[in-house]
Amino acid sequence: MRRIPLLAVSALLAVAGLAPATPAASAAGRAPVVTRAGLDPALVAGRGAAVDFAEQEAENAATNGTVIGPDRNAYTLPSEASGRRAVRLAPGQHVEFTLPAAADALTVRYSIPDAPGGGGLTAPLEVTVNGGDRRTMTLTSQYSWLYNQYPFSNDPDADLLHPGWWITECACVPNATTPPPVVAKPFRPHHFYDEQRLLLGRAYRAGDRVRLTAPARGGAAWTVIDLMDSQLVGPPRLVPGANVVAFGADPTGRRESAEAFDRAIAFAKRARLKVYVPPGTYQVNRHIIVDDVTIAGAGSWHTVIKGRQVALPAPAPDGSVHTGVGFYGRDAADGGSRNVHLSGFAIEGDVRERVDTDQVNGVGGALSDSTIEGLHIRHTKVGMWFDGPMTNLRITGNTIVDQIADAINFHTGVTNSVIAGNVIRNTGDDAIALWSDKSADAGNRVERNTVQSPVLANGIAVYGGRDNTVSGNLVADPVREGSALHVGSRFGAEPFEGRLTISGNTTVRAGTYELNWNIGLGAIWLYALERDIAADVRATGNHFLDNTYNAIMLVSEWSVKDLYAITNVHFKDTRVDGTGTSVVSARVKGSATFENVDARNVGAVGVNNCGAFGFPPTGSEFTLTDLGGNDGGWLAPWMLPNTVTCDDRPPVVPPPPPSRW
Repeated sequence: MRRIPLLAVSALLAVAGLAPATPAASAAGRAPVVTRAGLDPALVAGRGAAVDFAEQEAENAATNGTVIGPDRNAYTLPSEASGRRAVRLAPGQHVEFTLPAAADALTVRYSIPDAPGGGGLTAPLEVTVNGGDRRTMTLTSQYSWLYNQYPFSNDPDADLLHPGWWITECACVPNATTPPPVVAKPFRPHHFYDEQRLLLGRAYRAGDRVRLTAPARGGAAWTVIDLMDSQLVGPPRLVPGANVVAFGADPTGRRESAEAFDRAIAFAKRARLKVYVPPGTYQVNRHIIVDDVTIAGAGSWHTVIKGRQVALPAPAPDGSVHTGVGFYGRDAADGGSRNVHLSGFAIEGDVRERVDTDQVNGVGGALSDSTIEGLHIRHTKVGMWFDGPMTNLRITGNTIVDQIADAINFHTGVTNSVIAGNVIRNTGDDAIALWSDKSADAGNRVERNTVQSPVLANGIAVYGGRDNTVSGNLVADPVREGSALHVGSRFGAEPFEGRLTISGNTTVRAGTYELNWNIGLGAIWLYALERDIAADVRATGNHFLDNTYNAIMLVSEWSVKDLYAITNVHFKDTRVDGTGTSVVSARVKGSATFENVDARNVGAVGVNNCGAFGFPPTGSEFTLTDLGGNDGGWLAPWMLPNTVTCDDRPPVVPPPPPSRW
C-alpha cells in the first residue's frame, strides 16, 4: 500500500554503514548517560511510554571502536540508529557501559553484515560484567538487510523488482530508457538493525561495568552497537489457572505446543479459569484462535512463545501463503472475538520477507472488549494488525521491535480503543496506524507511546476517521518516505470527520527526504492525496525538535493540487526548536491558524508558502491566520495572510541540538 521508495543515490555506497566516523573516547569508568530516544530525558518529561529500563546510547559509552554518524540519509547504518549515531567495532574491539541502576537483564540493539548472497549470518558478542561473569550473545542478521524496491528482497544481487517504475538513481524508467541504466547492486539496502535480550542470572549494582566485545575471531567483519537497555526484571510471576504444561505443552521448545495451547484454552473456558503459560520457550507454528479467554505468562522475559514461518500447501482464502506463530481473534465477518486478555509473554516470529497478503502477525483478527498488556513481540510481519469492525480494545505497556511492516494497525472500523504506553522500535512501515479503510476508525486514543526509528513511512499515521486523538507520544528518527506524525487522505481511506486531536507530542530528528518530490517533509505532515482534509484538526502543545527539514508540512500531490484542499487546521501552544529549512511548508490550497507557536534556530524563511503553485496575483492559495503570540520572528507580518514565499529547496542548515526551552 506504499508508493515505490525513491531515495538517495549517494547512500548506496554505504552498504556497510561506513558513514563519516570519528574516534570514540576510550576512558574506562565513564559516568552513565541515560537518554530517551537519544535525548536528555528532561526534554521529554511526561511524554512517551513510562519504561522500566534505562536507555544508553553506545556513542556515549566508553569504547575503543569508532563512532559512526550522525547521518540522516537513508541506506546508511547511522541513519537507522537511535539518535543517528552508533559505534562500529572491528574484531577485538569493545564498548563498555556503566549501569545507571541495578539490573539483571540487557537488551542490545546491533547490526552485523549480511551473508554475501543474502539470508544473514550469525556471530558471537561477548558480554562481561566488571571484567568477569562472561556470557556470549549470538547475534544474527537473518531478520535484517532488505534490498531493492517495495516489497523488497532478501537477495542483494537481485535485479530491479519493478523495472517499469521511475527511480531516482537514474531519474528515469529503466526499461523505457535507451541505453538501459546500470543500477548498482546491492540496490537500496536497508533495515539493518536487530535486538537481542539477555538475562544475566543475577542482579548487578549501579556503577557496575558491562562490556560488549566483538571477538577477534567472531566471524563478522564488523559489529555495530546502537544502544543498550538495562533493567531489573525480577522473578517470574505465577498465575493460578490452567497450566499449558499440564495439557502437553513443552517448555523446552523442542516439541510443537499449539494443540496443547488449544486444549488448555478449551478447558479454561469451561472451568472459567485463566490460561497460565509458565517460564519456558514454547514452539507454536500457527495461529492460536482466542475468544473469551485470558492467557497470562510469567512475564515477557520468562515466557517465550516462538514459531517458524510455515509455507502453506495452497494459498489461504485471504491470500496468505505462510502461517506462523500468532494469537488471533475470529474474523469480524464471523462475529469477531470478545473478552480476550493477553499478558506477560513474548511472541517471537520467523518472518524474513514482506508478503503483504500473509497473516503472520503477532496478534490479529478482531478483538472487542479485550486487553493486550506486557507483551514483547519481534520478528513478525506486523506486531498487531486488527481488521474490524471491532470496539473497546486496550493495548498497553507492550514492546514491539524488529518488524517487517507495522507495529500496530487499526484497520477498518476500529472504535473506542486505546493504544497507550507502548515502546516500538525498528518497524518496516508505520509504527502505529489508524487506517479507516471502508469503515471509519472512530473515538480511538493513541497516547504516550515511544516510537523509534521506523525504517519506512511514519511514526504515527492517521488515515481518515472520526474523532480520534494522538497525544503525549514521543516519536524519533523516522528514516524514509514518512515523518513522525502523519495525517493522510490516502490508501482509499474514509474522509476525516469530527475532530482530530494531536496534542502534547514530542518529535525529534523527524522529517525525511522525499525524492519523488525532491523536497524534505515536515515532522508533522498533512497530505491531501485522494480527497480534502476538512475536519477540525487541532494540533496543540506539540514540540518539534531538531527537525531535519520543516516542522509543519501541508501538501497535496501535483496531479491533484487543484482538486483538494486542507482547511480548518489549528496549531496552538507549539514549540519548534531547530529546523533545517522552514517552520511551515505549504504546498496545497487551504488555510491554517497559528497561536502561540514559538520557534528558534530556524534554518530558512519561516514560511515556505507555495500554495497550489498557481501563483495568482492575489497571493498564494494557502492562507495563514495569526491568532497572536507566535514568537521567534518566523511568522512575520509581511508573510500574512498569503504572501508567496515559495522556495522548496533552500540550503539545509543543520540545527543545533535541542535544549531546554
